[in-house]
Amino acid sequence: MKRIGEKLHALRVRHGYTARELAEMLGVSHTHILRMEKGEKGPSANLVLKISQLFNVSADQLLRDDLELDN
Repeated sequence: MKRIGEKLHALRVRHGYTARELAEMLGVSHTHILRMEKGEKGPSANLVLKISQLFNVSADQLLRDDLELDN
């Protein structure tokens, strides 16, 4: 679960969003975003889909530790 948090953080920073901005776009609280980034909380399946659509990455890239994000 920590790996998806690292990927989420990298995507958020790469796109220049604050945790609050990303949370608003995804319909969750900013603390939810921060807890996911720290590996304390996992995303729901629905949230994984929203994240993958927003950042144009596959759900597999987010969920699988052996797959990296494209640069």
